[in-house]
Amino acid sequence: MERVLVLGRGGAGKSTLARALGETTGLPVVELDQHFWVDGARPLNAAEWTSVQERLAGRERWVMDGDLGPHDAPAPRLRRADTVVVLDLPLALCAWRALRRSRERADFWWWVITWRRRSRPRVMDAIATHAPRAQLHVLRSPAQVDRFLAAASTDAR
Repeated sequence: MERVLVLGRGGAGKSTLARALGETTGLPVVELDQHFWVDGARPLNAAEWTSVQERLAGRERWVMDGDLGPHDAPAPRLRRADTVVVLDLPLALCAWRALRRSRERADFWWWVITWRRRSRPRVMDAIATHAPRAQLHVLRSPAQVDRFLAAASTDAR
């Protein structure tokens, strides 16, 4: 596990898992939101985003968290990932976490609510197309996330 990509709907715990994996494995953590959103609210255009991803993914080792919903084009990250984690946690849990975290715009909530039906199939297709050899972990509960982290911790020792 040298290049790990963490995907999932808003509020799923992508950043939290990425930080924990970074601590456990010693991999540097890249929070994609910091590279994607200009002035905190406007997304990079597609060409710029591809260029930024290629630069970030070109590094030797990393954990990247981020699923940018309808704005995302994850192919450059997926092509380099050796491990992909999809956090497919229940809507109620993700919504509660997102509500506690911050106020969000309506388009964010639409993405969160429709993620499993609309975004997840696109994410899984992109993984199959661009990362067919990567180890895929689809985690559907906080207990599965904890077990994944425990296994990563054991493997890192």
